Amino acid sequence: MNSMSDTGVVAGPVSGQTSHTRRLRGLAFTGFTATLVAMVATTLVAALAQAVGVDFEVSDGGERIPLSGFTVVTGFFSVVGIVIAVALCRWSARPAERFVWTAVSLTVGSLVPPLVSEANTATITALLVLHLVAAAVMIPTLARGLRSRTD
Repeated sequence: MNSMSDTGVVAGPVSGQTSHTRRLRGLAFTGFTATLVAMVATTLVAALAQAVGVDFEVSDGGERIPLSGFTVVTGFFSVVGIVIAVALCRWSARPAERFVWTAVSLTVGSLVPPLVSEANTATITALLVLHLVAAAVMIPTLARGLRSRTD
């Protein structure tokens, strides 16, 4: 007969891994909440701009950006920002600092297309403001989330 001594220890996830997973999930939750806020904010600002006469016509062909377009694009690129933040949280020694530099650089780059578009001055100005509204919601929120999860 075989006799084994059972110590009552059960193998499970390493404490550091569980803690790290919780941090990443918390960051993702914070990011998705900020994404919803950014989507609402940009859509409201775009609606206000339309109410005061901005046509959001971006080409000579009369193509206009619908309000839903602002919502969808803000949501998409905000999720890209969350993915970048989570990756930096996972693999960077200074995730908050690197995230801010990356996000600000990408925001500056995102200002170029409106500036080179064939839109009128009011539309270009409104588009620039909308990019900055989304960045003003997402960048500080995710940077703060990264700082609180790496301390």
